Amino acid sequence: MIHPWHDISPGEHIPQECNAVIEIPFGSSVKYELDKQSGMIKLDRMLYSAAYYPANYGFIPQTLAEDDDPLDILVFCQEPVVPLTIIQARTIGLMTMIDSGKADQKIIAVASKDPEFNSYNEADEMPPHRLQMLRRFFQDYKVLEGKEVEVDEIQHASAAYPIIEDALARYSKQRRKGFSKNSL
Repeated sequence: MIHPWHDISPGEHIPQECNAVIEIPFGSSVKYELDKQSGMIKLDRMLYSAAYYPANYGFIPQTLAEDDDPLDILVFCQEPVVPLTIIQARTIGLMTMIDSGKADQKIIAVASKDPEFNSYNEADEMPPHRLQMLRRFFQDYKVLEGKEVEVDEIQHASAAYPIIEDALARYSKQRRKGFSKNSL
């Protein structure tokens, strides 16, 4: 069986372009996430708020973010994409959040093969309202759970590149040492 985190390539042109494995479809109010041990998608929770994911949400394979999860990526495209779909994505920005006191970085990307979005190279080229919706979603989606989230302004693609490269290196180092059951 192929494990989507460990066995899918992060892509040939990373960090500018990457493969994204989708966990949550655009428009969903269900929080799915990768079960790191089995490679299956599991239900984490239903969102407490009347909000929906403003982009397809997933991770970049073979990365390890500072929160010990695969690096998060939001991929804009016209349609919701089913979980475990691999999307070729172009990095256009970075959004950093403080979630429960910890930094949580999210790569902003567009689907390279979607004609509505593939002309964007930087987040600030997109309609401002779409980016405001993205930030607002992450500011609000945990409020009814009694959790506070701070969301910084969205940065240019160049700010995302070292985050992706660091997550690739962190994953490589951890894979050489071996993932423990606790880290999965």
